[in-house]
Amino acid sequence: MAKEFLYRGKKLEELKNLSLNELSELLPARQRRKIKRGLSDNEKKLMIKVEKKDNVKTHLRDMILLPQMVGKTIRVHNGKEFQPVTIQEEMIGHYLGEFALTRKKTQHSAPGVGATRSSSSISVR
Repeated sequence: MAKEFLYRGKKLEELKNLSLNELSELLPARQRRKIKRGLSDNEKKLMIKVEKKDNVKTHLRDMILLPQMVGKTIRVHNGKEFQPVTIQEEMIGHYLGEFALTRKKTQHSAPGVGATRSSSSISVR
């Protein structure tokens, strides 16, 4: 039996039916403040595009994830390429940029020649 998703005591369908101002009351302070100031023109355009089609490309890393976006795939620019982000219910209230990482994990290998005193005893081959 799958656990039912609730955001601050509201189901996903109830969240989708709320107006933007009513939804902002449920969000954390930073997101609430941004919505009360009003979405920018680019953010409004993104919302329209997301409603019409799936797999939308965007540079708007500071866009707040809203209930209307759940189930859609948005390709977010990370500075080099567009990374696909599939919006899930648990992501509501977060920013798009949180899910498209800008830095890769470091992968360390063996130390180079001259890195330490003991590395001089390692064969160069």
